[in-house]
Formats: sequence, C-alpha cells, structure tokens
Amino acid sequence: MRSSIKTVDFLIIGGGVAGLRAAIEVAPVGSVIVLTKDMPAESSTGYAQGGIAVALSDEDEVGIHYEDTINAGDGLCNKDAVKVLVEEGPELILELISWGAEFDKEGSKLAFTQEAAHSRRRILHAQGDSTGRELERVLINKVRTFKSVSRYDFAFTVDLIIKDDRCAGAIILRDREAIHIYAKATILATGGAGQLYSRTTNPAVTTGDGMAIAYRAGAVLQDMEFIQFHPTTLYSPSAPQFLISEAMRGEGAILKNIHGERFMPGYHTLAELAPRDIVSRAIISEMVRTNAKHVYLDLTHLDKNFVKGRFPRIYSTCLQFDIDITEDLIPVSPAAHYVMGGVKTNLNGETDIKGLFATGEVACTGVHGANRLASNSLLEGLVYGARAGRSAGEYVNKSQKSEVRSQRLKTASSILPSFDTVKIKSTLRRLMWEKVGIIRCKESLNAAREWLRKWDSILKADFTSRERLELKNMLTVANLIVDSALLREGSIGAHYRSDFKERGENWQRHVISQKEKGLQRADA
Repeated sequence: MRSSIKTVDFLIIGGGVAGLRAAIEVAPVGSVIVLTKDMPAESSTGYAQGGIAVALSDEDEVGIHYEDTINAGDGLCNKDAVKVLVEEGPELILELISWGAEFDKEGSKLAFTQEAAHSRRRILHAQGDSTGRELERVLINKVRTFKSVSRYDFAFTVDLIIKDDRCAGAIILRDREAIHIYAKATILATGGAGQLYSRTTNPAVTTGDGMAIAYRAGAVLQDMEFIQFHPTTLYSPSAPQFLISEAMRGEGAILKNIHGERFMPGYHTLAELAPRDIVSRAIISEMVRTNAKHVYLDLTHLDKNFVKGRFPRIYSTCLQFDIDITEDLIPVSPAAHYVMGGVKTNLNGETDIKGLFATGEVACTGVHGANRLASNSLLEGLVYGARAGRSAGEYVNKSQKSEVRSQRLKTASSILPSFDTVKIKSTLRRLMWEKVGIIRCKESLNAAREWLRKWDSILKADFTSRERLELKNMLTVANLIVDSALLREGSIGAHYRSDFKERGENWQRHVISQKEKGLQRADA
C-alpha cells in the first residue's frame, strides 16, 4: 500500500455539526483538515428531524431548560456541563441565523414546538422536519469561506498517532493510500455507534470509530452503558428504519397498540410526552403483551394540511411505502438512537491525552446524564464544538512544534484465520439488539459477553480495509457497552436492568473504561 505524510495545525475527524463548528473556530488560527469517511453530508446531523432545543421563546427561560435537562438525565448529569449548554446555546443559535440559517416562523417570529420531557415549547425546526440538514447546509457554507480549511472525504481513520503521551495526529486510509496526518491538535467529532444494533435511526457510518480509536490510544471513556433508544421508528418490512420525529407527539400524535387502544397514560402521567426511555419501554411492554412486532402512531385526528406542512419529509417518505400519515396509522417500534457516553472530556473538550479533543456524540461531558433530553444533541454539537475548537486553538498557540516521525501502518496478521466480515457484523447487531437492548439483565449481558469473546482475535489484529476496521471498532465499543452494563447493577435512565429495577448502591458513580486499567467506578 502506498503511503504519504501530511502536516497540519488542526485535524478534525468528523464532519457533522460538532466537527464543522469546531472547524469554524480554529480556521482563523491555522491550517485545518476536516475528515469524513463518506460523503460530506453523511452524518447523524443530516438525519436529525425534530429540531434544536434552545430557550429563546417569550415563555421560556434558560433556567427552565436547565431543569428539564437535569430531570431527563435522571440524576447523572454534570450540572456544570448543562449550565454551559443552556446558557451559551441562545447566542450560538442567533449566530447561526446571522450566517443564514432559516428556521421556520409563525409570521415574523420563530416557531417553536414541544417534545417529550420539555415543559415549554422550545424546539426550533427548519422546513418542518429537516432541521439537521439546514444546520449542515449553513455550517458547510460557512466553513467554505475559510481558505485554511481542506476537506478529505471518503477518508477512514485507522488509529490515532500517539507520541510521548501526546496525540500527534492520525493514520487514515484514502484512495488505497495510507496517509499519516501529523497535527498539533486533533479533534474527534465522529458521532455515535448506532450501527451496533440491528434496529437504529443512525446512518451506516455510525460504527463507533472515534470511541474505538480513542480507547486504543489510551483515552478514558465514560457512561458507555447508557444507550438511548428512540421510541418511534417506522416499522415495515419493505421500508428503511426511518425516524418518525418526536415532534409529532409534541404536536398531539398519540400511541396505540395493535388493537387500537391508547396505552401511554397507563405508564406515565406525561403519557406520550414522557422521557424517551419510559416511552420506549412502554412500547416494548405493549408489543410483548399483545404479541406484536410494532405499535401505531396516530395523527389522523390532526388537521391534514397542518400535518403535511409541519412534517413534509416524513409525509413524503411514508407515502413511498403506501402510508398516508394524515389518514393511516403509522406502524412504529423503538430503535437505537444515541450514545450518552463516550470519550471523557472536560467542559472545553479536552481528553486526558494531550493534544486530543472530543466533541459531539463521540464525547462525554456528562451533559446528558443517563438519558438525553430530546433535541439537545444538535445544541450540544454547536456549543461544545465551538468550545473544543477554542480550546484546541489555545493549546496549539501554547505548544511547541514537535518533530514529525513516520509510523508504518501495520498489516493484517497472517495467523488470523479467514472470516466473513458481513456475517459477523450482522450477528453482532442482532446480538446487541436482543441481549443489550432496551431491557437487559445479567443473563442476557453475560450471553452477549460470551459471544463477543469468540471474536477476540479480531480485536488484536490489524487491517487495511474499511470493512474490517469498522468491524474491529464495532466489537471494541460493543465490549465496552456490555462490560459497563454488567458493572452497573441498577436501573437509571436509558439503562434498565430487569434483575435490578431500583437504582442500586452507589448509583451516582460513573463507570469509566481505560485500556490499561479496565473498568472502574468514578465519583460524579
């Protein structure tokens, strides 16, 4: 394989909202390379429908947004991180608008909707249900105004380069070439790991790469047991796993079982607007009780023109599969959606490895606690993307120029027996869904752990193909999730154990993972 060396001031791995916002922050400071492993717009950002939560309406306050976020996090939020999120969010949204973001309006005022666990209508949206695409459009256009920023698309990151206990860049694969990119500061913004599950709202690129490469480099990961499952994803054998926005329930849609009976009031006083973990478990319970593979979301009692105008993307997508959401019940079931845990950082995106920063879903500031409040993820990307960028810029200004020394990309071990990558991926995704899903227990988690041990040889090998490297990363993150879930013997937020339904002892302590030290408990 051909190889080459490049040097840059800032290397940003990931091109969603967090990575792009970080790039905008560092672009005036030095040269920047933004890596995406697929097309520029292929990230979880573009798939975000519901909107972005921010306290900007006349009826809302930053303090109320803070309390809603804390309550949704079920006692495990980092309060300082939440304070930063809700206080800095409004200014960054207004900045986006000044850059050309076109959020939906009612007359001359911004239009806000409501989603689960929010006590106010504070969700901004664009083109009805295409908010993520709008943010991506604006941020990409802004990044293009900086001549210091270069984009490497279809570039897969193999591993971070660690030199003298510092991150000095990364090795990437692009066009059948191994490129060693040496950087003064590296920012991980690779998103989540939804593809570990057979049912997910996430795009195909979300294979946990950033979490895996950070773990192999020696970084600390935290709260990996907390996986959020979105309650309503389109369920149809002929249809993709398409997200049915939570904003629909905010506008009055109701959930019914296959017998046409509304059931959420029997599970929680907030009914359809209860936190996501509660709604997901309620749906699973109804599916088991009625021996069904899905439930229904019903909007047929709402005005047809309103539904079409408010949710045009969902309306047109469902029509492709013979579902008219203004007249028909929508078959839905939960799917893996978001990882609350990730690479542990402080409030400025700094990891415990010098020169390495992380932001967005790949990171864990503790802002989401045990259960993310709906539509806080895009806001997190803006706020903490900007913070990570500023922090990286300050780090580069203070750091000395380091010597560039080439590393050879390792090739696959010759003693590793051949294996079917596609089959193992498929088996892994089913395993995680069935054993490490919405409801877990010691028995199911131990069964998952035994299966994962069968693939340990893959974790120890080196590869030069994206498909096998992705599998290695998925297996790495799967092990972290399973081991963390086993260690937390209690039920909090999105982590629900049927054998430990109460919070358990020392429930406020976090589970942290580090390659050399294994799993540990840490104080909040």
